[in-house]
Amino acid sequence: MVPTSRGIHLSVNTVSTFLAVGAIALSLLVLGIAGLWVVARVSAGASRALQRLADSVQGYGLWLAWFMAVVATLGSLYYSEVAGFTPCEYCWYQRIAMYPLAIILGIAAFRRDRAIRIYAIPVAAAGGVISAYHYMIQHFPSLARGTCDLFAPCSAAYVWKFDFVSIPFMALVAFASIVTALALDGPSARARRSSIDEVSDSEEDS
Repeated sequence: MVPTSRGIHLSVNTVSTFLAVGAIALSLLVLGIAGLWVVARVSAGASRALQRLADSVQGYGLWLAWFMAVVATLGSLYYSEVAGFTPCEYCWYQRIAMYPLAIILGIAAFRRDRAIRIYAIPVAAAGGVISAYHYMIQHFPSLARGTCDLFAPCSAAYVWKFDFVSIPFMALVAFASIVTALALDGPSARARRSSIDEVSDSEEDS
């Protein structure tokens, strides 16, 4: 049975709401971890909390990053192939950054190859920068540069949930989550413990 246009609209709306709520929750988590990392530079207590968090992620960071890349990839394909949204120029740039991550992070997770962080983090960070710029263009179309298609303008917001969540926002959160998961699941646990000890010693001396 071929769904009616109204049925498709409701389905896309439901999926978009679900993805938007997930993106908001993830963004709060990433911001919280980033804030903890900043405070950990000067506080032994925050350093220990960050260490416990990193220890809990050890061995799972690659899988979490891969999961986020897969969800983001499937989400973008859903919007273009099912919802019928035409990807704009910056959408394609973000896809170029995200799609390979869905493959190489899966292989790296299966092989337990943490060295992939050296390559994956810069790619995800670059994708995040593009997503942030695209999101700004949706708010301020005058910032657009390049030759975006008139039929797929870069300033168009096909999804706009809760008055601020759009597809580039979701992509930005996905890239940030990938970077966060990979950064936490690093091979430098001993170095982090050494840093904690140094902070503790400096606090005791003061």
